[in-house]
Amino acid sequence: MTKILIENVHKTFGTREVLCGIDLAVGVGDVVCVIGPSGSGKSTLLRCVNALEPVTSGRVVVDDIVMTDPKCDLNSARRNIGMVFQSFNLFSHMTVRRNITLAPMDLKKMPAAEANALAAELLAKVGLADRIDAYPRQLSGGQKQRVAIARALAMKPDVMLFDEPTSALDPEMVGEVLTVMKQLALDGMTMIVVTHEMSFAKEVADRVIFMDNGLIVEQGTPQDVFSNPKEPRTQDFLRRVSQAG
Repeated sequence: MTKILIENVHKTFGTREVLCGIDLAVGVGDVVCVIGPSGSGKSTLLRCVNALEPVTSGRVVVDDIVMTDPKCDLNSARRNIGMVFQSFNLFSHMTVRRNITLAPMDLKKMPAAEANALAAELLAKVGLADRIDAYPRQLSGGQKQRVAIARALAMKPDVMLFDEPTSALDPEMVGEVLTVMKQLALDGMTMIVVTHEMSFAKEVADRVIFMDNGLIVEQGTPQDVFSNPKEPRTQDFLRRVSQAG
Protein backbone atom coordinates (compact mmCIF):
# COMPACT_ATOMS: atom_id res chain seq x y z
CA MET A 1 0.00 0.00 0.00
CA THR A 2 1.40 3.39 -1.04
CA LYS A 3 1.71 5.96 1.74
CA ILE A 4 3.45 8.78 -0.17
CA LEU A 5 3.20 9.31 -3.93
CA ILE A 6 5.28 11.93 -5.73
CA GLU A 7 4.44 12.30 -9.42
CA ASN A 8 6.46 14.36 -11.92
CA VAL A 9 7.25 17.06 -9.36
CA HIS A 10 9.07 20.14 -10.61
CA LYS A 11 10.17 23.04 -8.44
CA THR A 12 11.75 26.25 -9.64
CA PHE A 13 13.12 29.21 -7.72
CA GLY A 14 13.14 32.07 -10.22
CA THR A 15 14.88 30.69 -13.30
CA ARG A 16 16.59 27.87 -11.40
CA GLU A 17 14.98 24.45 -11.58
CA VAL A 18 15.71 22.64 -8.32
CA LEU A 19 13.52 19.57 -8.90
CA CYS A 20 13.32 18.31 -12.46
CA GLY A 21 10.46 15.82 -12.57
CA ILE A 22 10.66 13.60 -9.49
CA ASP A 23 8.69 10.34 -9.31
CA LEU A 24 8.72 8.38 -6.07
CA ALA A 25 6.38 6.02 -4.23
CA VAL A 26 6.87 5.15 -0.56
CA GLY A 27 4.98 2.23 0.95
CA VAL A 28 3.52 1.93 4.43
CA GLY A 29 6.31 1.33 6.95
CA ASP A 30 9.08 1.97 4.41
CA VAL A 31 12.24 3.82 5.38
CA VAL A 32 13.64 5.76 2.42
CA CYS A 33 16.99 7.51 2.81
CA VAL A 34 17.84 10.29 0.37
CA ILE A 35 21.54 10.96 -0.21
CA GLY A 36 23.44 13.22 -2.58
CA PRO A 37 25.64 16.31 -2.73
CA SER A 38 24.61 19.67 -1.27
CA GLY A 39 22.32 21.56 -3.63
CA SER A 40 20.95 18.42 -5.29
CA GLY A 41 17.35 19.15 -4.24
CA LYS A 42 17.05 16.68 -1.35
CA SER A 43 15.70 19.09 1.28
CA THR A 44 13.45 20.84 -1.25
CA LEU A 45 11.91 17.49 -2.15
CA LEU A 46 11.24 16.76 1.51
CA ARG A 47 9.63 20.16 2.03
CA CYS A 48 7.41 19.58 -0.99
CA VAL A 49 6.01 16.42 0.62
CA ASN A 50 4.28 18.38 3.40
CA ALA A 51 3.82 21.48 1.23
CA LEU A 52 6.15 23.70 3.24
CA GLU A 53 7.44 24.39 -0.26
CA PRO A 54 4.73 24.57 -2.96
CA VAL A 55 5.53 22.59 -6.10
CA THR A 56 5.75 24.38 -9.45
CA SER A 57 4.06 21.42 -11.15
CA GLY A 58 3.31 17.79 -10.42
CA ARG A 59 1.43 16.04 -7.66
CA VAL A 60 2.14 14.93 -4.07
CA VAL A 61 -0.27 12.56 -2.32
CA VAL A 62 0.08 11.55 1.34
CA ASP A 63 -2.45 9.15 2.87
CA ASP A 64 -4.71 9.68 -0.17
CA ILE A 65 -4.71 13.44 0.49
CA VAL A 66 -3.52 15.47 -2.50
CA MET A 67 -1.17 17.95 -0.84
CA THR A 68 -0.73 19.88 -4.10
CA ASP A 69 -4.46 20.50 -4.55
CA PRO A 70 -5.18 24.22 -3.98
CA LYS A 71 -8.29 23.18 -2.02
CA CYS A 72 -6.30 20.95 0.35
CA ASP A 73 -6.61 21.89 4.04
CA LEU A 74 -2.87 21.83 4.70
CA ASN A 75 -3.12 22.48 8.44
CA SER A 76 -5.28 19.40 8.80
CA ALA A 77 -3.19 17.27 6.42
CA ARG A 78 0.09 18.16 8.14
CA ARG A 79 -1.13 16.84 11.49
CA ASN A 80 -0.33 13.34 10.25
CA ILE A 81 3.12 14.31 8.96
CA GLY A 82 5.88 14.84 11.53
CA MET A 83 8.94 16.81 10.47
CA VAL A 84 12.31 17.13 12.16
CA PHE A 85 14.67 19.84 10.92
CA GLN A 86 18.43 20.33 11.13
CA SER A 87 18.11 23.14 13.65
CA PHE A 88 15.65 21.68 16.23
CA ASN A 89 13.30 24.72 16.09
CA LEU A 90 12.32 24.36 19.75
CA PHE A 91 10.64 27.30 21.52
CA SER A 92 13.42 28.61 23.75
CA HIS A 93 11.07 30.26 26.28
CA MET A 94 9.11 27.04 26.90
CA THR A 95 10.04 23.97 28.91
CA VAL A 96 10.56 20.65 27.17
CA ARG A 97 7.13 19.59 28.46
CA ARG A 98 5.42 22.63 26.94
CA ASN A 99 7.29 22.27 23.64
CA ILE A 100 5.85 18.76 23.33
CA THR A 101 2.32 19.40 24.63
CA LEU A 102 1.65 22.67 22.77
CA ALA A 103 0.54 21.25 19.41
CA PRO A 104 -1.54 18.30 20.72
CA MET A 105 -3.40 20.63 23.10
CA ASP A 106 -3.88 23.50 20.62
CA LEU A 107 -4.47 21.56 17.39
CA LYS A 108 -5.96 18.27 18.58
CA LYS A 109 -7.64 19.73 21.68
CA MET A 110 -6.02 17.05 23.81
CA PRO A 111 -6.72 17.50 27.55
CA ALA A 112 -3.72 18.76 29.52
CA ALA A 113 -3.46 15.63 31.68
CA GLU A 114 -3.40 13.39 28.60
CA ALA A 115 -0.87 15.63 26.81
CA ASN A 116 1.42 15.67 29.86
CA ALA A 117 1.25 11.89 30.14
CA LEU A 118 2.05 11.60 26.44
CA ALA A 119 5.02 13.97 26.80
CA ALA A 120 6.40 11.88 29.67
CA GLU A 121 5.93 8.68 27.64
CA LEU A 122 7.66 10.10 24.56
CA LEU A 123 10.54 11.57 26.53
CA ALA A 124 11.10 8.15 28.11
CA LYS A 125 11.10 6.70 24.59
CA VAL A 126 13.90 9.07 23.50
CA GLY A 127 15.84 8.66 26.76
CA LEU A 128 15.08 12.07 28.28
CA ALA A 129 12.47 11.37 30.95
CA ASP A 130 14.44 13.39 33.50
CA ARG A 131 14.56 16.54 31.32
CA ILE A 132 10.82 17.21 31.08
CA ASP A 133 11.01 20.50 33.01
CA ALA A 134 14.28 21.72 31.48
CA TYR A 135 14.51 24.58 29.00
CA PRO A 136 16.19 24.13 25.59
CA ARG A 137 19.18 26.24 26.68
CA GLN A 138 19.91 23.60 29.34
CA LEU A 139 20.16 20.79 26.77
CA SER A 140 22.92 19.57 24.49
CA GLY A 141 22.39 19.56 20.74
CA GLY A 142 21.68 15.84 20.73
CA GLN A 143 19.15 16.24 23.52
CA LYS A 144 17.43 19.10 21.69
CA GLN A 145 17.10 16.98 18.57
CA ARG A 146 15.64 14.08 20.57
CA VAL A 147 13.11 16.51 22.09
CA ALA A 148 12.29 17.70 18.55
CA ILE A 149 11.60 14.08 17.55
CA ALA A 150 9.40 13.59 20.64
CA ARG A 151 7.53 16.79 19.78
CA ALA A 152 6.86 15.55 16.24
CA LEU A 153 5.69 12.17 17.58
CA ALA A 154 3.28 13.89 20.00
CA MET A 155 0.94 14.58 17.08
CA LYS A 156 0.83 10.81 16.46
CA PRO A 157 1.84 11.14 12.81
CA ASP A 158 1.64 8.38 10.21
CA VAL A 159 4.71 9.70 8.41
CA MET A 160 7.99 11.19 9.67
CA LEU A 161 10.22 13.42 7.53
CA PHE A 162 13.80 14.06 8.67
CA ASP A 163 15.84 16.82 7.02
CA GLU A 164 19.48 16.07 7.85
CA PRO A 165 18.64 15.74 11.55
CA THR A 166 22.24 15.15 12.64
CA SER A 167 24.09 17.67 10.47
CA ALA A 168 24.11 20.40 13.14
CA LEU A 169 25.35 18.06 15.88
CA ASP A 170 28.79 17.40 17.27
CA PRO A 171 29.97 13.96 16.10
CA GLU A 172 29.63 12.36 19.54
CA MET A 173 25.95 13.35 19.70
CA VAL A 174 24.99 11.90 16.33
CA GLY A 175 24.66 8.34 17.64
CA GLU A 176 22.05 9.16 20.27
CA VAL A 177 19.73 10.69 17.66
CA LEU A 178 20.25 7.89 15.13
CA THR A 179 19.44 5.34 17.85
CA VAL A 180 16.02 6.94 18.34
CA MET A 181 15.43 6.98 14.58
CA LYS A 182 16.42 3.31 14.27
CA GLN A 183 13.85 2.43 16.92
CA LEU A 184 11.17 4.38 15.03
CA ALA A 185 12.03 2.36 11.93
CA LEU A 186 11.75 -0.88 13.90
CA ASP A 187 8.35 0.28 15.19
CA GLY A 188 7.12 0.49 11.58
CA MET A 189 7.03 4.27 11.08
CA THR A 190 6.98 5.40 7.44
CA MET A 191 10.03 7.65 7.09
CA ILE A 192 11.85 9.72 4.49
CA VAL A 193 15.28 10.71 5.77
CA VAL A 194 17.60 13.17 4.04
CA THR A 195 20.98 12.28 5.49
CA HIS A 196 24.75 12.39 5.17
CA GLU A 197 25.02 9.40 7.53
CA MET A 198 25.83 6.62 5.08
CA SER A 199 26.14 3.97 7.79
CA PHE A 200 22.61 4.77 8.99
CA ALA A 201 21.27 4.52 5.44
CA LYS A 202 23.03 1.18 4.95
CA GLU A 203 21.66 -0.23 8.18
CA VAL A 204 18.11 1.12 8.35
CA ALA A 205 16.85 2.04 4.86
CA ASP A 206 14.60 -0.19 2.83
CA ARG A 207 15.52 1.94 -0.15
CA VAL A 208 18.24 4.50 -0.86
CA ILE A 209 17.69 7.36 -3.30
CA PHE A 210 20.69 9.15 -4.79
CA MET A 211 19.87 12.64 -6.07
CA ASP A 212 21.94 15.07 -8.11
CA ASN A 213 20.97 18.26 -9.95
CA GLY A 214 17.29 17.89 -9.11
CA LEU A 215 17.00 14.33 -10.41
CA ILE A 216 16.83 10.88 -8.90
CA VAL A 217 19.95 9.43 -10.52
CA GLU A 218 19.75 6.01 -8.90
CA GLN A 219 17.70 4.12 -6.36
CA GLY A 220 17.63 0.65 -4.90
CA THR A 221 18.29 -1.35 -1.76
CA PRO A 222 21.25 -0.25 0.36
CA GLN A 223 23.12 -3.25 -1.01
CA ASP A 224 22.38 -2.16 -4.59
CA VAL A 225 23.34 1.48 -4.15
CA PHE A 226 26.32 1.21 -1.80
CA SER A 227 27.88 -2.07 -2.95
CA ASN A 228 26.98 -2.09 -6.62
CA PRO A 229 26.12 1.42 -7.86
CA LYS A 230 25.37 1.41 -11.57
CA GLU A 231 25.55 5.10 -12.41
CA PRO A 232 28.99 6.79 -12.75
CA ARG A 233 27.72 9.84 -10.83
CA THR A 234 26.68 7.63 -7.88
CA GLN A 235 30.00 5.82 -7.98
CA ASP A 236 31.89 9.14 -7.95
CA PHE A 237 29.83 10.53 -5.06
CA LEU A 238 30.29 7.42 -2.90
CA ARG A 239 34.00 7.33 -3.64
CA ARG A 240 34.38 10.95 -2.52
CA VAL A 241 32.32 10.32 0.62
CA SER A 242 34.42 7.29 1.58
CA GLN A 243 37.63 9.26 1.03
CA ALA A 244 36.34 12.14 3.14
CA GLY A 245 35.37 9.74 5.92
